[in-house]
Amino acid sequence: MSNPLFNELKNQYKNGSSLIKLIFVNVGIFVLLSLLRLTFYFFNDNEIFKQLILWLSLPADIFSLVRKPWTLISYMFLHEELFHLLFNMLVLYFAGQIFLYYLSSKKLVSTYLLGGLVGGSLYVLLFNVLPVFNGLSSTAYALGASASVMAILITAATYVPNFTVRLIVFGEVKLKYIAMVYVIIDIVSIPKGNAGGHIAHLGGALFGFLYAKQLLKGKDFTLGFSNILEKLVNTAIRKRSMSVVYKKPKSRNDYDYNAQKQANQQKIDSILDKISKSGYDSLSAEEKSILFDAGKK
Repeated sequence: MSNPLFNELKNQYKNGSSLIKLIFVNVGIFVLLSLLRLTFYFFNDNEIFKQLILWLSLPADIFSLVRKPWTLISYMFLHEELFHLLFNMLVLYFAGQIFLYYLSSKKLVSTYLLGGLVGGSLYVLLFNVLPVFNGLSSTAYALGASASVMAILITAATYVPNFTVRLIVFGEVKLKYIAMVYVIIDIVSIPKGNAGGHIAHLGGALFGFLYAKQLLKGKDFTLGFSNILEKLVNTAIRKRSMSVVYKKPKSRNDYDYNAQKQANQQKIDSILDKISKSGYDSLSAEEKSILFDAGKK
């Protein structure tokens, strides 16, 4: 018997926007890590969990980073604490909704990933060149989606600075002022602790600002990255869908079965052609559902 809650979550993810999918990935990884942490706790072996977190976190030490290059990506989906996750996801949802109102899903994903990469790279760079961080790079690690979230927030605020948001306490506030407050908080917080995290946030913010400025000029320097990312996703979807095998039901005769098989395959081929021309995000909810159901058979 299927679980209604699980089915609802599955449908939300399947038919949701790229913003919803990013939130699902972050939350899903947190839940998985929390279950692992609980398991290790029961067996009185927290050290394994700590090593797992270090294996996925972004090290400031360059030699460690060379040995673990995947951490430039994994760190931006990694959260240890619940409130850290909740705060990042709330801001991501708030800023992402505005972002998607004016820009595309493809740009949102590229901004999240590239903002995180720039933020992480700036953190590694400054920890290895600034005197104040001498001797700290070997033990410093960064994790969390904050740099990526800042990139999305600042991109939206730079692209539509006068967009008005109604806040409970302050009333109507322009988005540019909200973004400025976030940036100022990060700047003044650097000497007070978690310097690496605040530097990464500012790196993401810098990316978002420069990206939006170029978009306003009609230029998109992330286009190459977006196209590569889309091709990888489309290739994965196509391979999954083309591996569908239709098993002949015993209750049907050959004619009915072959006719149904051909009709279903024509639908899938049509959807795959649409993905090749316009990308996955161009599919309707019904087309995504057909493709998803086909991939399970």
